[in-house]
Amino acid sequence: MLGVIDQVAVSLSKSLLFCFRAAAWLAVPCLSAEALFTGNLLPVSLRCEYDPDPRGVDEPHPRLFWKLAGHERGLRQTAYQIQVASSLDRLAQQQPDLWDTGKIVSEESIHIRYQGAPLQSSQRVFWRVRVWDHKDRPSDWSTNASWIMGILRPDEWRGQWICAPAETEALILRKEFEVRPGLKRAVAHVCGLGHYEMFLNGTRVGEDLFTPGWTDYRKTTLYDTYEVTGLLKSGRNAVGVMLGNGMYHVVRRHRFAKFTGSFGPLRAILHLRLEYEDGAVEFVGTDPTWRVHPGPITYSSIYGGEDYDARHEPHGWKLPGFDDRSWTKAVAIVRPAATLKGHSASALPIRAIQIHQPTRVQRLAADRYVYDLGQNASWMPRLHVRGPAGSAVRLIPAEVLHNDGTIDRRTMGSPERGLSWWQYTLKGMAPSQNNPAKSGTETWFPQFYYVGCRYLEAHLLPAEPGGPLPEILSLEGVLVHSISEPVGQFECSNDLINQIHRLVRWAQRANMMSILTDCPHREKLGWLEQAHLNGPSLRYEFDLGRLFSKVMHDMADAQLPNGLVPNIAPEYTVFDGPFRAAAEWGSAFIQVPWQQYLFYADEDLLRRNYDRMKQYFAWMESHAEQGLLAQGLGDWCDWGPERVNRAELTPPLVTATAFYYFNALTLARIARRLGYDADARTLEQKAQTIRAACRQAFWDPDRGTFATGSQAAHAIALELEWLESNERPLVLASLLRDLTCRGYAMTAGGIGFRFLVQALARSGYSDVVFRMIHRTDAPGYGYQLAQGATALTEFWDARRTGSHNHFMLGHIVEWFYKDLAGIDCDPEGPGFKQILMRPSPVGDLHWVRARYHSIRGMIESHWHLQEGVFQWRITIPPGTTAVVYVPSAHPDQIKESDQPACRSPGVTFLRSEQDRAVFRIESGSYEFVSPWKP
Repeated sequence: MLGVIDQVAVSLSKSLLFCFRAAAWLAVPCLSAEALFTGNLLPVSLRCEYDPDPRGVDEPHPRLFWKLAGHERGLRQTAYQIQVASSLDRLAQQQPDLWDTGKIVSEESIHIRYQGAPLQSSQRVFWRVRVWDHKDRPSDWSTNASWIMGILRPDEWRGQWICAPAETEALILRKEFEVRPGLKRAVAHVCGLGHYEMFLNGTRVGEDLFTPGWTDYRKTTLYDTYEVTGLLKSGRNAVGVMLGNGMYHVVRRHRFAKFTGSFGPLRAILHLRLEYEDGAVEFVGTDPTWRVHPGPITYSSIYGGEDYDARHEPHGWKLPGFDDRSWTKAVAIVRPAATLKGHSASALPIRAIQIHQPTRVQRLAADRYVYDLGQNASWMPRLHVRGPAGSAVRLIPAEVLHNDGTIDRRTMGSPERGLSWWQYTLKGMAPSQNNPAKSGTETWFPQFYYVGCRYLEAHLLPAEPGGPLPEILSLEGVLVHSISEPVGQFECSNDLINQIHRLVRWAQRANMMSILTDCPHREKLGWLEQAHLNGPSLRYEFDLGRLFSKVMHDMADAQLPNGLVPNIAPEYTVFDGPFRAAAEWGSAFIQVPWQQYLFYADEDLLRRNYDRMKQYFAWMESHAEQGLLAQGLGDWCDWGPERVNRAELTPPLVTATAFYYFNALTLARIARRLGYDADARTLEQKAQTIRAACRQAFWDPDRGTFATGSQAAHAIALELEWLESNERPLVLASLLRDLTCRGYAMTAGGIGFRFLVQALARSGYSDVVFRMIHRTDAPGYGYQLAQGATALTEFWDARRTGSHNHFMLGHIVEWFYKDLAGIDCDPEGPGFKQILMRPSPVGDLHWVRARYHSIRGMIESHWHLQEGVFQWRITIPPGTTAVVYVPSAHPDQIKESDQPACRSPGVTFLRSEQDRAVFRIESGSYEFVSPWKP
């Protein structure tokens, strides 16, 4: 296993290590060209379907993207030219044989559809772009980028699905084949279910973990694409595949499992294309001539853990020349499998991101130790150990400890339902004469199990009772999650706010897998309310265009014939009642694609899913009575008097109806955008009917309260504009009074808290939001930190009956970027084509600094408040404009770059508003200075 460790856990990408350091103020490395470029307009950061150099593109007309670099004010693109070729040489020689657009007059730099010659399966495509600026000056050509096509038609697959003739816990498969001299290129398309790792001549193919991504395997199965030319040689070659269970086959067997179920036997399919210099093409595919054998993994569960017995791994099975005659022949699977999809339905891969050394090791007994990794995150262990054959090391994960230093598993699921662990059984390596310091050392890195935890309790197990124990030489934590690129950085002068930001960010990272999980241990399920309620917070932090596209695909696969979108997608287990059919959860199916449009100007999800979205709304209509909908779970995990795991203060009738109304409005906006004006008018009328029903049912004019009068109920009424203009001050006053009486303690939960934050901020009360979160007693983020939490917990009080790695309550990150820093998108210019910048200098903040690398380029807001002067540095990317709201006690005294702002190049004065002056700016960098008195 040492080779696998070297590739996966040791050779970590330096750029990823750089990107993901949470504590430092960093620029994203892959965008460094923007920071260094000082000339005219230049296209940078080329993408195809959201990715640089993607593999397995199965869309015949993929979308192309680029960003624009340049620091002159007012820079914008007026035209572009794209060249696409079948080789780099053809690009260099100005012979683009696939597509040459010529000069296209357009400002657009995103979502440009490829319209060239038909592309072929497995083809590698190279492209570049140049642009013209507003003075009609052409740029240099961009650096070259590429993509690799997937398999475009199902009948092109040269491999069959194969499996073992009998069920086995984990499976290894192998095949030897010949490669003729003159190999030019080799590309592999492969899938193994549940998860797989593939090897060519003993070398692991790629760095991806837990692949393929999780899907509803009855409908969609994902495959991966790899360039493997360098792993093959002339003559005899060997391909090996190891399979584990993943979500495809969930077992319990006296270990923890959220549920159990199976989609069938472990299986694999491979299509290996060999291209030769003489033009010949050959294929190697899976078929019944392959050999299969039980693997060294003796227990594999995405919930219960992974056991590996090194004595059971056949020596040399991944290499050519291995004698596999005793192995069983594979069996071809006749029953049709789900649709095989590549890049179009997949998220970015999961990989090893960082390696952490334990911060503390506590000895509990001679055979028991507790390792503290210092951070609750999504971990896999890397173990160096020596000892006799048959001895073992068992690693039991936990998030928290008991007072005596032993692990407390209650936050990761009921201990009565079983534990989870990794276990490595040694093969007993002979001492090394060449390196005595490493005599007998065995190294292990698991393959198919990760978990969210902070602590690892190591149990040393002898081969025989009373026998010698193995010795752990080192134990490290390997952080694993999606490689979705970090695009946001936030920092301010208040340390507690910075700690809260890190608290949420760690929980976000731990749950970014091939789906957005709710927690990385006891559930690992795609509960959908987080996908939309936390959608803006997540998108400010990470580039999630692909991940949210996959979330939409998963929801579409999960949708029932009656239109219902269940609470989880993929729907691996069916829950009862509102735990399957809650409006606050299923509404992600309408809200997620709209957020995708706002952040990335992506209409693709809207068009592709519009009819399905209408079906979901029709399901909501069919369950509503007199304009009200009760199919929901209420304000989940709010801060009620009983402190229970449900909604106490704001019932489902309020929250479900809120999303019934909100979906009608959002779907109407989508219809308008797509040109379905008649649908839009109908939906707008339905929204008004729902609003009228809400007012009749919930508004109490005598008391001036809405519904139960809870913080969540009042925030929903304010944010969704269920109140008339003369009623808003009454409800807002009631909300502020409630907060004041509670010492600014919030009571809203997982559904209502985003409404609470946004309603206060939009009403001009970000100072109240600051007071709410700037507390160290329960409920709140500060209390979680005071209890020792290093990732956001499920409950406001970090109780030990709930998860300690849960991003559900992380809505505050949206406020950090949108309200404190003031970076927001104008819906009239989606994808941050038109930017709104309105910072909020509140509380004891002296400065705030934020960067957001939008789909069009870097947006920066850095303000500093000192001695009555507000200084604000702004940068917006070429091709964009912004409306900026400069806080000022005297708008006529505002300066920009040492001159009156209204006279500054690129600045246009629009109006004055109470305590702000409003300007429009063109692209570039600016520095506003204004008098300010809080």
